[in-house]
Amino acid sequence: MATAASQDQDRISYVQSLSSRLEKEKGAVTADITSVSGGSEGLEPLLQSINTDDPFPEDPDAPVEHQQLTVRAVLVGCMLGAVIAASNIYLGLKTGWTFGASLFGSIIGFAILKPLSRSAPTFLGGGYFGPKENNVCQSAATSAGSLGLLFTSGFPAAYQLGLLSVHPKDDIGRLITFTICCAFFGLSFTQPLRKFYILKLKLVFPSGVAAAYTIQSLHVGKNAEVIAKKKTKTLIYSFIFAISLRVVSEYAPGLLWDWHVFYALNRIGWSSTIAAESWGWIWEWTPAFIGVGMLTGINASYSFLGGSFLAWAVLGPIIVAKGIAFGTVADTSIPGYMNYMGMTLENPIQEPSPRYWLIWPGTLMLLCASFAEVACNWRSLYAAMRSACGMLLQRFSKDGVVDDIVDPVPEHERVPFWAWGSVLVLSTILTCVIMGVQFGQNVGVTLLAIVFSFLFSFIGCESSGRTNINPVTSIGNASQLVFGGLGRGQNYSVQRGELLNLLSGMLTLGAAEQAGDMIGDLKTTHLLRASPRAVFVAQLCGAVVSIFMAAGLYVVFSTAYPCINDLSYLTCTFPAPDVQSWRAVAVAVSSTTLPIPPSSGYAAIALGLVAVISVVAKYTVVPPKYHDFIPNFNAIGIGFIMNVCTYPVAMFFGSTIAFFWRRMFFNNYQMYCVAVAAGFIAGEGLGGIVNAVFTISGISGATYGTTVGCPGNIYCG
Repeated sequence: MATAASQDQDRISYVQSLSSRLEKEKGAVTADITSVSGGSEGLEPLLQSINTDDPFPEDPDAPVEHQQLTVRAVLVGCMLGAVIAASNIYLGLKTGWTFGASLFGSIIGFAILKPLSRSAPTFLGGGYFGPKENNVCQSAATSAGSLGLLFTSGFPAAYQLGLLSVHPKDDIGRLITFTICCAFFGLSFTQPLRKFYILKLKLVFPSGVAAAYTIQSLHVGKNAEVIAKKKTKTLIYSFIFAISLRVVSEYAPGLLWDWHVFYALNRIGWSSTIAAESWGWIWEWTPAFIGVGMLTGINASYSFLGGSFLAWAVLGPIIVAKGIAFGTVADTSIPGYMNYMGMTLENPIQEPSPRYWLIWPGTLMLLCASFAEVACNWRSLYAAMRSACGMLLQRFSKDGVVDDIVDPVPEHERVPFWAWGSVLVLSTILTCVIMGVQFGQNVGVTLLAIVFSFLFSFIGCESSGRTNINPVTSIGNASQLVFGGLGRGQNYSVQRGELLNLLSGMLTLGAAEQAGDMIGDLKTTHLLRASPRAVFVAQLCGAVVSIFMAAGLYVVFSTAYPCINDLSYLTCTFPAPDVQSWRAVAVAVSSTTLPIPPSSGYAAIALGLVAVISVVAKYTVVPPKYHDFIPNFNAIGIGFIMNVCTYPVAMFFGSTIAFFWRRMFFNNYQMYCVAVAAGFIAGEGLGGIVNAVFTISGISGATYGTTVGCPGNIYCG
């Protein structure tokens, strides 16, 4: 008992020591939360009386929500999550970034269910619809839209390396069963972490807080109905615009989508500008990534563009001029038009393409930046692990230790230990069976991967709670390094070692991604005084939907665009930067020789050190109010890995618009910005699905479209 008491006192002292730092972090994030949630009229009263820690006060005039978990909320949430799943596969293959469905599910869920609750009879979904049920709908949407990163990272890398069947459609059964393995760990892990991160450390979780404020503004206050209508109409209009532009532009990509400005200047006599075209500097009218820039802000967007400029306008031309990297002629009819993006190389160490050379510095920057963040926050991570393990041990303790964390949720609304514990045990057993039968992985390695999934989930939750960024790609890459070393120690063949580290990395990625998303929803639940048990059931239902949506959509995209899984294509609609880093790590840790050009390795080490120094300086020297001015080396690393410059330019454009919109028309910005951005992202993502179906059906722009505006009059859609 004395030991337990001293440990409790240690934890209390540590949390107290963090309080001043957390207050500074929350102060720096508060403005972003209000701008993300939108609707100044409905939020101002809340912001004056409520911080990001305490549940919102109950509205005395609102009816009591006896049924938070309803069929209508779960069904609508799952359908909205399916739309976000399509968007996330599209966005992930384009840039490696995905977005949660919480705000989209909150607003559109309200737009669907509020009128239904008023007009339909009870047996058809009528009856009172309040903020707590809205939270259930939003949580189901978030869960149903998750797991897309599995198919924008590890699986395409496995197909590019020839580790699975030739076509993903031939592996649909294995894809679905593996996704089942990843679908429920994160949900289970969040339950023991909820008390520590939300109730004890009181981390902000900006997306979760923004969703809570949004839901509250839609339901509570004299202007709630007016605000809801404005937001809903804006989101729907932006969604229709984005999906229409994405589909129509496929038939005239050089006019409506990609503007090859430097190629056009070359055609009218400025011959030297073809070099900028060769390096991928093209303007693209992409609503999704303009919307992404509006949401991520100028730090991430400007860092992304800065990384892209450093890689593809500075280092790339230098290494080509010095004879370190080499390109190929893209079109003999256009003098000086080169292709620097090849990945099928006869001698990648001595004669790399610029794209291959730049992958290694980009990947190491991602790893160094992410784990420097972890190292700088090691105390809270350690405390979280100790607290979670202590809660588990307490379940089996005979001493009747009293929990020092006060849980405001009534006992009947909490998720009981047997519920999340049984999900964890069943998931573990099922994962061991599937990995052994379908992929030949022994039980010991699978159990070790599950342990690492749990440990890395702390990193995902910690990062999401503090910065709203979950570094799941770097988490997966780090897990690859561990299991790559294990494969080397067991003398596995190169191909078996590559498959082992990819699959184990994806198990870790899936758990960390879900844990970060789901605990953010539990923050929303906490603020709205909703039922964690109802949200847990909704999340389980959404996870089932995500299994089939993620795997099915990947097969659709892979069938329509084979270049996703085949390196022999010189150009591809989907750059898939995450895939490049996953494949690079898999090859590096499994190969008998290090497949990295020496000059690229030296550059990677130098830039990795710069990333570490930058992160350490941010936490030790730079005051929190100036953190936005510290470059984001995760975004810079992605700029190196991504072989097109259209998306960083579009994000730069979107974040700049949002910055000046906010400064000049703050109330208007609060009301409409997130709705516009969410509609843009979801609309283009769903438009990408429509184009993929058209491609498979033989009626796409590649067949019936025009090549006007495309370099060399070759279709550029």
